[in-house]
Amino acid sequence: MTFIEREQSLTSDEVAITELQRVFALQKKAFVEQPQPDLNQRLELLGALAHMMISNRLKIQQALVADFGSHPSQFADLVECLGVAGRVQYVASNLGEWMKPQQRPIEPALYGTAKAYVLAQPKGVVGNMAPWNFPFDIGIGPVVEMLAAGNRAIIKPSDLTPACSELTLEMIKSTFDLDQVAAISGGLQLAKFFPTLNWDHLMYTGSTEVGRSVAVSAAQNLVPVTLELGGKCPALVAADGLNSRNIEQIVGCKTIKSGQMCVTVDYALVPENQQENFVRLVQQHMDATFTHGASEADTTGIINARHLARLQGYLDDAQAKGATLIPIGDATDKAARKMPLTLVLNVTDDMALMQNEIFGPILPVKTYRDIDQAIATINAGERPLGVYVFTDTPAIAQRVLARTVSGGACVNSAALHAAMPSLPFGGIGKSGSGRHHGVEGFNEFSNQRAIFERGENDNIRAMFAPYGELANGLIEGALTGES
Repeated sequence: MTFIEREQSLTSDEVAITELQRVFALQKKAFVEQPQPDLNQRLELLGALAHMMISNRLKIQQALVADFGSHPSQFADLVECLGVAGRVQYVASNLGEWMKPQQRPIEPALYGTAKAYVLAQPKGVVGNMAPWNFPFDIGIGPVVEMLAAGNRAIIKPSDLTPACSELTLEMIKSTFDLDQVAAISGGLQLAKFFPTLNWDHLMYTGSTEVGRSVAVSAAQNLVPVTLELGGKCPALVAADGLNSRNIEQIVGCKTIKSGQMCVTVDYALVPENQQENFVRLVQQHMDATFTHGASEADTTGIINARHLARLQGYLDDAQAKGATLIPIGDATDKAARKMPLTLVLNVTDDMALMQNEIFGPILPVKTYRDIDQAIATINAGERPLGVYVFTDTPAIAQRVLARTVSGGACVNSAALHAAMPSLPFGGIGKSGSGRHHGVEGFNEFSNQRAIFERGENDNIRAMFAPYGELANGLIEGALTGES
C-alpha cells in the first residue's frame, strides 16, 4: 500500500490522532530544549494571542453564526473576542510580579542565613479540551495563563462547532509555531484518545459525565487535571430582593447564549408568597426588552437539533408531571433552532429538568418559606459552579454565602464572577476542580517549586547522626521557646 493509499484508508479521526501524536512529541522536545522562557518571551506570545483575537474579530462573529444559526455579534465581541484580549492585558500587566520568587520564612537558629522560596516553574505541554458553547473564550482563553506560566499548549476544539473549530485551527496555525501552540480537531475517537497522552497538565470543560471519564483516562498517567464542569446554579431571591433591577440580572443571564452557559441561572428560588410577582416581573422585563421573543436577532440558536429535542423533552416531562409552563415570546422554531424563555412552575425534584443541568432557555421556579429552607434546598443538591443571591440586606447575603459551598458566587448579579480576569474560575465537587483566570490560573498551570539555598552560620549538622549536645540544645530551645 502506498503512502497516499494508506492516508486515504484512514478515517479523519485516525489522521487527527496521528497528527496529535506528532505535534505532542514536537512540543515535548521543544520544552526540554527551552524549559524556562523568560518574561519577554512570554509577553511576546501573549501579545501575539491578543492580536490574533482582535484581527479575527469579524471571522469569529461569522463562525459563531455558522455554528449556532444565530449569535449576536456584540456578545461575540464582548466575551469571545475582547474577553480573551482583556484577559491577556490583565495577565501581562501582572506577570512580572507573579514570576518573582516568593520568599518564605526560615528558622535562623537552625538554618542561619539560608534562603527558602517558591518559584513558579512551567509544567511543560498542556492540553485543553474545549466545549462547544464558548469555542473561543474557553478554547483559547485558558491558553493565556498556560503561556503566561511558560508552557506549550495543544487545543482540541469541539466537533459540535465545526466552523469555530476550523477558524481556531486557522488562527493558531497562522500565529504560533507548531511546537508552541497548536490546535487539532476531530470527533469522538480523538476526544477519547486526547486525555490518554502523558500531558504535563490537562484541562477539560464540559459535562460532569464526560469529565469523569477524562479524569479516569488522565489518571492512568497520573496527569493533573483541571475540570470545569457544570451544575445547577441557583438564583436565590430574598423577599427584599424581588425587584426589576434584580430580575434584569436573572433574565439577562439566562438569555445569554439562550441559557447554553455553565454558569447561567439554572433555577430560581423565590418566596412562596412572591411567585406571582416574580412571574409578572419576568414577563414585564421580556416584553420591554425582547419584543419578538426567541426570534430576536440578539438571541442565540440552540447548538443542534438533538439539543433542541432534549430541551423540549424536559418541558414535556415537567408538564406530564404536573408543572405549569409559561413560555414568554414566540413559539419554538425548529428550523432556526430557537425556543422562547419558558418559566416552569410547580416543579418537583423528580422532573428531568431538576435532575439535569438544563443548558437552555428554561427557568424552573421553586418556592420556599424562609431563607433556611432555601439554603437547605441548595445544599441538598451537588455543589454548583455558582450561587447567586439577590437581597438588599447584607446579613442575608452573608448568611447564604457562609452556609453554601460553590465554585463562585455573586450578590445581586449572576455569572459575572466568571467574567472577571482577576478572579479564579472553577468548580468544586461534581462542578469541577482546579482554577483558571488570574494569578490562580497562572499557579494552576505552574509547578510551585520549593527551593532551599544553604547560607552560613547554620546548625544543619544537628539533623544528622550521631546526635548529641547540638541537637539536644536545639530541641530544648524549641520546647522552651528560646532561640
